[in-house]
Amino acid sequence: LIAATLLHEDQHFWKHPGVNPVAALRSAWHVGLRHGGRGGASTITMQLARLRYGLHTRTAGGKLMQMWRALEIERHYSKAQILESYLNLAPYGGNIEGVGAASLLYFGKQPAGLTRFEAVALSVVPQSPMRRRPRADAENDALRAAANRLSARLGGRLSNAEDRQAGTPAGLPTGWKPVPLLAPHFTLRAIAQHPAQREIATTLDRDLQRLVERRIAAYVESNRRLGVANAAAMLVDFRSMEVLAQAGSADFFDETISGQVDGTRSRRSPGSTLKPFIYAVAIDQGLIHPLTMLADAPRRFGGYNPENFDGEFAGPIKATEALSRSRNVPAVALAAQLVRPTFYDFLKRGGVALPREESFYGLALPLGGGEVTMEELVRLYAALANGGRLRPLQRTLPHAPADGGARLVSPEAAFLTLEMLGHVSRPGVGSEAGSEGVYWKTGTSMGFRDAWSVAVFDHYVLAVWVGNFDGHRNAVFVGRTCAGPLLFQMIDALRTAGRACPRPLAPPPGANLQQVEFCAVTGQLPTASCTHRVTGWFVPGISPITPCEVHREVLVDVESGLRVSTDDGTRELRHEVYEFWPSDLLALFEKAGLPRRRPPPFAPGSGVETSARSGRPPQIVSPANGQVYAVRAGDEVNCTIALQARSEADVTKLYWFADKAFLGTTAARESFHWRPSPGTYRIVALDDRGRSSTGTVTLQSASAN
Repeated sequence: LIAATLLHEDQHFWKHPGVNPVAALRSAWHVGLRHGGRGGASTITMQLARLRYGLHTRTAGGKLMQMWRALEIERHYSKAQILESYLNLAPYGGNIEGVGAASLLYFGKQPAGLTRFEAVALSVVPQSPMRRRPRADAENDALRAAANRLSARLGGRLSNAEDRQAGTPAGLPTGWKPVPLLAPHFTLRAIAQHPAQREIATTLDRDLQRLVERRIAAYVESNRRLGVANAAAMLVDFRSMEVLAQAGSADFFDETISGQVDGTRSRRSPGSTLKPFIYAVAIDQGLIHPLTMLADAPRRFGGYNPENFDGEFAGPIKATEALSRSRNVPAVALAAQLVRPTFYDFLKRGGVALPREESFYGLALPLGGGEVTMEELVRLYAALANGGRLRPLQRTLPHAPADGGARLVSPEAAFLTLEMLGHVSRPGVGSEAGSEGVYWKTGTSMGFRDAWSVAVFDHYVLAVWVGNFDGHRNAVFVGRTCAGPLLFQMIDALRTAGRACPRPLAPPPGANLQQVEFCAVTGQLPTASCTHRVTGWFVPGISPITPCEVHREVLVDVESGLRVSTDDGTRELRHEVYEFWPSDLLALFEKAGLPRRRPPPFAPGSGVETSARSGRPPQIVSPANGQVYAVRAGDEVNCTIALQARSEADVTKLYWFADKAFLGTTAARESFHWRPSPGTYRIVALDDRGRSSTGTVTLQSASAN
């Protein structure tokens, strides 16, 4: 390589003082006296001066400055140092600088391992890097011709007898392609973290990196007709938090997809991938356990009306099913109840960079209203796998042993959340992924710009993103159907290669968890009236478990089929179990087409008053107790407040009062629209069984603030 470079660029390198006077005079004669042509007067030292100092040498002044700098360089450095510096700075096409980089990129080997002709081919590139740069899908005629000419000239100048006997090869192969870089985004990240180190030992697993890159390339190619052109992925061992594979884009060198942008560090809308952490915090705050009944129904949160992805509502739904089916309304309703920390507080503690105040995001945050990076998502999911503790990612070796990390949620909440994610079905199969040891979640950003899937399995966390860096929307970008298949292709490939195996999820040692029987319908502790039961987890002392209040045994008159309160010995009676759902959930069941076994009305003269008063009074759900409504002065007459209450299943009417004034009557499942004057009122909801509840509400004009 050195012999070919010197023969091609500067045959008298070892003899001149930095400037070759004979070559300089010959060049001046060609340019000046003949008024045209170009002379090869630049020595290697002069070329080094131009590269090192960024000189413009097209003018006479620039050429003189180049010569002066060359003489300075020769005065301070040895010939060997000058030659080494030139080979490290010479241009080899595109943005490739230095023979070491060129050798690795073009031939996949260090310069010392180049064959005779490969070394000769590299030595002719710097003289015309744009024209002679090896190219894919090209004949490389200019490079091959120049290399063949130089190889012929070089024949007798090499000391190695084997090289002299090798002869001149025919040229570079047609369709030559550069050797691809391995994990360029990972490499750049590691270098940025340790800029002063010449050599960096990393956590990268070469085989896993190639597996991830191949799967991404194959997936993009097979789905290109659907507009899929880019993807990113990251694989982490959650035990040590070592990054084993990182692909920031589908092709680092593809400018059409902005391939050098690192998708693992880009801030994107996460869609629903943050929902599991709402449930984890809610478990810790005693709001739910996995079988708690939630309401998936149209609901208004101030001015925010969240909808589900499919535009439908499932009605009453268990917490596990709400998360596994990624229902939006239950997630937003839970997020609205979180305190100390709120969901915003949790994400900030979890390392998510949210630049705005909490009020800016509001309740849209659970549905992707804030941007996150793949690195941040991976750390959060790894926290679930590590018993609720957040740890930093590791890319270099050696690194400090993983400490406990910051506590985000309890080990119990982390385990239960992963267990709930095991009920998400595998795409295209239908079986629950937890049966294969995969606990995963998907996400789709608003406008179909980002498709996500993240999984915890074996000892890994794997995240996949599919989309466009320019934010271009595509209806195909749906987490479950677009990113999910790529995620499972990678998981299956890892298992085929023997790098992963299905591992069942086990509760952490010493965790405060118990399994008990629950009523299969309500998710509460079963009573003697609950005939259908399931086993589930709960956290003693924290989880909200109460005896089932829905299934109740009542007395029914055999002849009339009507309900009676007591057995007075005058009728033939039978004991039957009916469901006493609150009025709002009962309405949701009916809307979802799921009829429930409601109790029959009381028979005349059966002592209903005494029996009914033992039931639960109506619960005012709107307005909230102590709610203050502020309206602009002059608009008070247009202000309407909706009065609504939850009531027992046997209630048909509700009577509304403000202080001692009667407002009106509604059906048990309807709202009463009230137009009050400014002031503070005591609201009373009275059902047709004589049970009541109260609350306060204030209406004030803006001028009163």
